[in-house]
Amino acid sequence: MEMKDEIRIEAPRDRVYEALNDPEVLKACIPGCEELEKNADDELEAKVTLKVGPVKAKFGGKVTLDKSQAPERFSLAGEGSGGVAGFAKGGADVELEEDGDATILRYTAKADVGGKIAQLGSRLISSTANKLAAQFFTRFKEEVEGDG
Repeated sequence: MEMKDEIRIEAPRDRVYEALNDPEVLKACIPGCEELEKNADDELEAKVTLKVGPVKAKFGGKVTLDKSQAPERFSLAGEGSGGVAGFAKGGADVELEEDGDATILRYTAKADVGGKIAQLGSRLISSTANKLAAQFFTRFKEEVEGDG
């Protein structure tokens, strides 16, 4: 499954990039996030509880960042396990384009799920993934613009 979108954030690119690398900001924005720790400059560990249809699961996983083209672009890859509920793995490419005093954040994300969650059907999983992404970016925009 693939998701693409863009959002305009009324803040300079450096501020947006800094927020995308701030575990406290991310924890506040990720739906269902209970813990988020930075293990290294390019690695985060998270615990997230999500409900997909009738299945509620606690996922634990790691996210690795590739900042070689930062702050214009960076990518991340992650994998998490939800025990009997299944697993999720995926990644995203993020582009930050300066637009005057604002920043256009574009992303392309790919995800793959397996186990009990995968049995729910791709339409439900896809709509849930899109809803979670929208919640994240709405919260992220509010968080960054509020800190302005």
